Amino acid sequence: MALIPSQVLRVAILLSYFSILCHYKALDMPAHQTYGGSWKFLTFIDLVIQAVFFGLCVLIDVSCLLTKGGDSREQERQMRKLIGLRDWMMAVLAFPVGAFVVFTFWTLYLYDRELVYPRLLDNFIPQWLNHGMHTTVLPFIIIEMRTTNHRYPSRSWGLAAVCCFGVGYILWTCWVHQVTGVWVYPVLERITPLARVVFFSAMTAVICVFYTLGEILNSYIWDQPHTGER
Repeated sequence: MALIPSQVLRVAILLSYFSILCHYKALDMPAHQTYGGSWKFLTFIDLVIQAVFFGLCVLIDVSCLLTKGGDSREQERQMRKLIGLRDWMMAVLAFPVGAFVVFTFWTLYLYDRELVYPRLLDNFIPQWLNHGMHTTVLPFIIIEMRTTNHRYPSRSWGLAAVCCFGVGYILWTCWVHQVTGVWVYPVLERITPLARVVFFSAMTAVICVFYTLGEILNSYIWDQPHTGER
């Protein structure tokens, strides 16, 4: 028997994301007042994705509890839809985007923090909030993967969906620059246009790698064959 029921863990993680989002939105940062607000930062988008995902997980847990013992086919059909949406979010958004944010942030931070998280931000963002946004995301999503078996889509469809998300965010970043004349991340200011193309391509490839790693890890944990091509 698990030391802490998975349902309790999900509620705790969901509440932690609500707390992080509330504290982040309450920050009096100049960047929040410019075009795009918080939505131009992938970290904030990821926090919203994680909160929605764990909110869906909690909704499924509550629904299972309320309908336990029932034999309604309609309830079963609706539950299958919710579970399918949960598994799709886990595969395409929650794991790859969360892992990507943690990996790229700390890689750039350790290389030169001014490229991604200038020291000026220390005046606005406390250390615990920084770790809540850029560190705990990964262990939280791995805990969910470890406690629940998620069905992945075919690899081709999954990778296509992840690429659409990545390209969509790149286009959004370019549009913000077009409107404001300022790149969202300092690293983009320091490189040439050609280098930006290479950088964006590399980041898209990295998030696709994280999708594949998530699929492999899920299969390993639950001792299942990889989905591969279907």
